[in-house]
Amino acid sequence: MTERTVDARGLNCPLPILRTKKALKEIGIGETLEVLATDPGSMADFSAFARQTGDELVSAEEADGHFRYVLRRKA
Repeated sequence: MTERTVDARGLNCPLPILRTKKALKEIGIGETLEVLATDPGSMADFSAFARQTGDELVSAEEADGHFRYVLRRKA
């Protein structure tokens, strides 16, 4: 179960990442954040974001043009 959800559906890069970055600062270390997106480039964006920030990309799923990511805040 995630502690918070960011609904970034309908938004294009870089807005999903910017909203995710802000939301991660608002949750505790070890907590998870769910992100919903429709931007086809978001799969690569969230993988790169997790590598750069050190936060864990717990899951990345795609179904019918909709994407769901779960990230765990590391620091």
